[in-house]
Amino acid sequence: MALHIHEAYILLLLVPNLVTPAAFSHEDYPADEGDQISNNDNNLIFDDYRGKGCVDDSGFVYKLGERFFPGHSNCPCVCTEDGPVCDQPECPKIHPKCTKVEHNGCCPECKEVKNFCEYHGKSYKILEEFKPSPCEWCRCEPSNEVHCVVADCAVPECVNPVYEPEQCCPVCKNGPNCFAGTTIIPAGIEVKVDECNICHCHNGDWWKPAQCSKRECQGKPTA
Repeated sequence: MALHIHEAYILLLLVPNLVTPAAFSHEDYPADEGDQISNNDNNLIFDDYRGKGCVDDSGFVYKLGERFFPGHSNCPCVCTEDGPVCDQPECPKIHPKCTKVEHNGCCPECKEVKNFCEYHGKSYKILEEFKPSPCEWCRCEPSNEVHCVVADCAVPECVNPVYEPEQCCPVCKNGPNCFAGTTIIPAGIEVKVDECNICHCHNGDWWKPAQCSKRECQGKPTA
């Protein structure tokens, strides 16, 4: 009995010398999560935060229930156990005449709307009236559009109307008249156009040739 005890004691003394450090692999003693090092590129393996938090693009960790803005987004997110839940609102449309847009919030916001009209290279204020030509009357509407009306000129009552500067419609500077042959005579009176004919214009029908009647010729007596 004493012999067996002696042999067992000797065996226990020899066991530590038979076991080498190579007999223990890294798999026998796994490193803590977050401290493992890759044998290939020595890159740090981040902790798995699923169910415990959220990580943004820069590696910053947010707690459950915490609000944050991921990346360059202006829309906030809330960290949940299932990952970030981000606002995706239906943003209102930007006014087509908007000249200044800010992106400080989740949705772009128009800060300045065009409040003038452009017409032929010139700017006009809202509701401003102007005349780009003698025959046009225009107004800058609240819609930033220019509406114009072209003057409808009445038919002149003469055969020789003239256009004055800054006036749209022609005027009869010498009053109503008509043609008697090649001679222009005033309307409303009888005019002796030659030694034998007296003419007058039609009432209101200036474009018609004058009515003429022959009278006794008062020419010089022949020798």
